[in-house]
Amino acid sequence: MELKKEDYQETRCPFDMSASQAGPARTIPVRRITEKVDEHLGRNDYASAEKLLRYWKSEAELDKDDKGRFAMNNELMGLYRKLGREEEALAAAGEALSLLDILGYGDTVSGATCFINSATVYKAFGRAGEALPLFEKARAVYERLLKNDDSRLGGLYNNMALALVDLARFDEAELLYHKAIAVMERSEGTQPEQAISWLNLASAAEARLGLEDGEEEIADCVARAMELLDKDQPHDGNYAFVCEKCAPVFGYYGYFMYEDDLNERARSIYERS
Repeated sequence: MELKKEDYQETRCPFDMSASQAGPARTIPVRRITEKVDEHLGRNDYASAEKLLRYWKSEAELDKDDKGRFAMNNELMGLYRKLGREEEALAAAGEALSLLDILGYGDTVSGATCFINSATVYKAFGRAGEALPLFEKARAVYERLLKNDDSRLGGLYNNMALALVDLARFDEAELLYHKAIAVMERSEGTQPEQAISWLNLASAAEARLGLEDGEEEIADCVARAMELLDKDQPHDGNYAFVCEKCAPVFGYYGYFMYEDDLNERARSIYERS
């Protein structure tokens, strides 16, 4: 059973929307918008997040603010993917990709992030073959421009590996999962992300060997994920989201009590928000 890292960690484009930046006379306040979106998502309030993003996308369109449109489409494609709304997710991805050349972002971190978000949409809706070239484009930029402890690089490796598993390219996928874990181990507060990669390694082992022949390898990966989720760390919205998404994977592999425990952790965090 596959657990998708992209389900809980949205890759966000880094923008400088300062007043001194050349561009349209009026630009939407991207940073404030994404902070508010994060608040809604931290409460599992997807409807409010969508309403906010759609409003500001319309404002960006009226103001001919292409950077704002680009940012809102990156946010919306991830939200629609999480909600399983394929047509809207693909439309947002297509619009964001079409803005890359207009903005000159193709060889930048922002552009690479858009490639990743779009690839993740394609992969989520059964189009791993279309996703992989976009991941490759992002990888070329990220590995050149980001440091080897940047969590965005770990996210890329993990999500790209998911597509490779879908294409039965297991050796390449497992190599990337371990590269993702190595990146995350260099960063503080990334235990949830590491746990997801270990659960995805369990899924890859199952796909490659089957449940019976892969039992020992799967059990080792699951145990490593459990250890990471139990470590002392902030019990915030991100942790709650990870617990909620991890829970059914543990249940799938027979860890029913731990599944219930993770669901309870998530519930108590959401109630305090």
